[in-house]
Amino acid sequence: MSNLDMKEAIKMLAAEKNISEETLLQVLVEALATAYKRRPGSAEEVEVGLNTDTLEITFTAFDIDEDGNWVNQRDDTPEKNELGRIAAQTFRQVMGQRIREAERDKKFEEYANREGDIVTGIIQQNDHRYALLDLGKVEALMPQSEQVPFERATPGTRLKAYIVEVRRSDKGPQIVVSRTHPGLVKRLFELEVPEIADGVVEIKACAREPGHRTKIAVFSNDSNVDPVGACVGARGGRVRMVVNELNQEKIDIIPFSDDLADFIAKALSPAKVTEVRLSE
Repeated sequence: MSNLDMKEAIKMLAAEKNISEETLLQVLVEALATAYKRRPGSAEEVEVGLNTDTLEITFTAFDIDEDGNWVNQRDDTPEKNELGRIAAQTFRQVMGQRIREAERDKKFEEYANREGDIVTGIIQQNDHRYALLDLGKVEALMPQSEQVPFERATPGTRLKAYIVEVRRSDKGPQIVVSRTHPGLVKRLFELEVPEIADGVVEIKACAREPGHRTKIAVFSNDSNVDPVGACVGARGGRVRMVVNELNQEKIDIIPFSDDLADFIAKALSPAKVTEVRLSE
């Protein structure tokens, strides 16, 4: 494999895998160092130099003295034919594995900061342990404890879920999602209510019995904006979108109040509260 061929292959891989050429070149350098140390009679340590423009490769060898210092620096670049063979073998054998690792790292970084976000996925399978959601580039797990009991999470169903946790694993990011988390309701309202997304209206509290009823307390930072009306929308259009996504789960929207007795009375609606007594 000529330098030109290798350069073109790296360029194509970078585009195909959506990984920077710089990352792939660094992977190649590390892989070449590993391949060098496998050669009979190789030095104890080596630095691989790579000209990123021409892909010319050099090997600088070192010995290690009793104190662990690198000594006896010397050039140990193989002959051109051997170097080409080493580079080609390394490229084919090692690059694939390292590219997969780079892809896993990239996917993890993409989702690592998305805890608390909403994702849309298609259920691939569901058993007594968890449902598996296809998010496109990655899959997510929804344990039974995070599923709404009355929802039928059948394969092929498209739904929105709340990212609870993102963990690193050998197979890539392990994304745990939920349909029961109160944060799902908050995020759905953010999607449907611009005033919430803009920070004009705040959801101060959210209590949820998944599959049955959710109560949210809302507050407006603008006296000209009715927080309840903003969440309900014209003819109930905004709240209806959230209700539909939650499979007709009832949603009560109440105004938040600093007056605790008044807030408790409103929170207990639709029950009629005749009196609220607060104990000191």
